Amino acid sequence: MDMNIRNKRIQMAAALLAVAVFAGCAQGLGGATYSRDEARREQNVRMGVVESVRQVQIEGTRTPIGPAAGAVVGGIAGSTVGGGRGSDIATVLGAVAGGLVGSAAEQGVTKRQGVEVTVKLDNGALLAIVQEADEVFKPGDRVRILSNGQNSRVTR
Repeated sequence: MDMNIRNKRIQMAAALLAVAVFAGCAQGLGGATYSRDEARREQNVRMGVVESVRQVQIEGTRTPIGPAAGAVVGGIAGSTVGGGRGSDIATVLGAVAGGLVGSAAEQGVTKRQGVEVTVKLDNGALLAIVQEADEVFKPGDRVRILSNGQNSRVTR
């Protein structure tokens, strides 16, 4: 098989792997999304009224997967440049640049719109919870606060 065709196939496979990895990193943090670990766990329920709602940005994830996938793709792309020692240098530079791009891409792909919901509980206490903006709340809404000791969420 021609080396150029082989390199192009490797590059395409690495790029597809990176896209699949980034898509797998995205996860919901909203009021209606539960992790597998949260299922079948008892939760405390408190009632209250929404005092205020503010739009926020929930930052993207920062795992080793984004930089690693980017480094692989960048290294493969760099290895196709030049020949001999020049190719080795391009491979290293491509891997470093790819790692930086992969990290930024992971954070960008997994960033979410969120809301900060401030609730006045029936006992008079105020609390604020940030979660993904998958439900619409407005001041005066009667809501439930579900807490399991680690996570809390606002629901109707």
